[in-house]
Amino acid sequence: MTNSTQAEPPALAAATAMFIEVLVVGIGTLAAAVLLFIALIGPANTSKLAPAADSSLIAGVALAAAYALGILIDRAADTILAPRRRRLRIHHFPSDGVYAQARLRLADNPIQAARADYARSRMRICRGWILNVIALTLTADLAMLRYTFDDRALILCVTTLLGAVTSFGFYRAWSALTETGYRKLAQQTALLTSPAVPSQPDPSATLT
Repeated sequence: MTNSTQAEPPALAAATAMFIEVLVVGIGTLAAAVLLFIALIGPANTSKLAPAADSSLIAGVALAAAYALGILIDRAADTILAPRRRRLRIHHFPSDGVYAQARLRLADNPIQAARADYARSRMRICRGWILNVIALTLTADLAMLRYTFDDRALILCVTTLLGAVTSFGFYRAWSALTETGYRKLAQQTALLTSPAVPSQPDPSATLT
């Protein structure tokens, strides 16, 4: 007898993937928050607090904070990019209802649905890291302004330029993945709903 309380593997895999996505995004946001904190308290206080970062309690709190921040930054990025996402989607689906029906039809094909989920996972990570890189660049620049070292101006310029290029790269990747996802969804659902071609009778069978 099958244990009905046991989680189905596809559902468990989807939940695990979602947790990892949020955590990957949240770690970047947490790093930006730490850099901002360093910029605010300065070098002297940072040196005093550094030993406390080695405790297991801080590690647990950091993991929970990263997950919570990942949820927030993912929602923020989704809201900011919503107009661009709608423009990409309308090329393949004229309305939200048509898109929702396509998603439902795709769910009937587990293999294609799993591939679509993987593509959306990459898209969400790129989406979150657009904002993460911007935040990391700004907070890294602020933190470096609190320290005195050689070639600081040059390093600030390089960091800012690298951050801008990287953030734009994530945006381009997100845009390409999103457009490709909509295009493939339209193609796959069209194949799933297209009527089968009836078989033609064998002409030789009618000959006597």
